[in-house]
Amino acid sequence: MECQVRVPGVCNRDPDTVVLAHLNGAGVGMKNPDWQAAYACSACHSWLDGGYTQTVTRHYRDLLHLEGVIRSQPLMVDEGLIVIKGAA
Repeated sequence: MECQVRVPGVCNRDPDTVVLAHLNGAGVGMKNPDWQAAYACSACHSWLDGGYTQTVTRHYRDLLHLEGVIRSQPLMVDEGLIVIKGAA
């Protein structure tokens, strides 16, 4: 699987390191469901977990993560991991 987060200057583009990176905000000790996650390489996943600074805001980090989720969801549909009722 290719990284779908693709943080500029961070992404290692190594498909062997790709894991599912869940959106933050589910609560302490909880994770959001898999359909609220993006395929991310190890470098992008680490960056998502704390790669924001004063120059790279949390909002920018969240935007890149959400873009990755949007790119990942059709792949999950194609893989049968997300099923849309009534879809052909």
